[in-house]
Amino acid sequence: MDVSFLGGPQPQLGVGVVAPFDFALDRELWRWVPDDVSLHLTRTPFVPVEVSLDLARLVSEHETLDAAVQALCAVSPQVICYACTSGSFVGGVAGERAMCAAMVQAGEVPSLTTSGALIDALREIGARRIAVVTPYTKSVTDSLEDYLGEAGITVTGRAYLGLTRHIWKVPYRDVVDMARAAVVGAADALFISCTNLPTYDVIPQLEAELRMPVLSANQVTMWAALREIGVAAVGPYQALLDPVARRGPAAMTGSAPAGPEAGTPRVTPEAAFAGPPAPPEGEPVDGGDPSPYPPEDPGPLPPV
Repeated sequence: MDVSFLGGPQPQLGVGVVAPFDFALDRELWRWVPDDVSLHLTRTPFVPVEVSLDLARLVSEHETLDAAVQALCAVSPQVICYACTSGSFVGGVAGERAMCAAMVQAGEVPSLTTSGALIDALREIGARRIAVVTPYTKSVTDSLEDYLGEAGITVTGRAYLGLTRHIWKVPYRDVVDMARAAVVGAADALFISCTNLPTYDVIPQLEAELRMPVLSANQVTMWAALREIGVAAVGPYQALLDPVARRGPAAMTGSAPAGPEAGTPRVTPEAAFAGPPAPPEGEPVDGGDPSPYPPEDPGPLPPV
């Protein structure tokens, strides 16, 4: 059969992605990517450590990044991104910059990290006061707040789950509950941390309810990587991606709904299934993952 009439395949731009060994959301990354771009993913070597500051340091060692970047360069990507939030903020602003420099040196390709992309995205939308949502323990969440403070970003409120594993199984309704708990003071935007936390479908709904831009770790990573090669990320009515969304009904008053002073509520898995948590009386304590999320479909997203 003569198939010469088919032509193609069409030329593809390449984005290399270094992800931690436990990253489970490859498909979510692809949802921000247009058809003429291919993602080339590699993972860091397995280490028997749960999600923690120790793990963040292990998966971001320069020797680990060097090997991953060299492997990716075999397929000639135009840009390489390190898709891990905690791994790229654990060393502070200086540590993030050093990671980028090490990646560039290893592959001679423009390189970026999730945490660096976050700062660029906050500048893009003009946000300096943000609410923060994480699936992490308190110590890892504290480290994120320290990193943001170094970059001149104020955290006005936050909520976290205290998980050390199975983060990719967190249902959207838990993300919504945490967002509502975190946005307690005047904020310019909300950031949902962790590239292993699903966020794609919930972003437009949260922007509509909270009336502020909502950024997530995977979103800012793909936005920054694609911008580096002159390509726009795709996504339904997300303020970072679509300037029209920043002016539309979902966007964006520049402050959160009236509420109490900023606090640090902890949303446990049990409380998240029961509904939005009540504000705590004091500072939460660290905790692990008392009940791993079930693999079954968590059900429809609650109305927002």
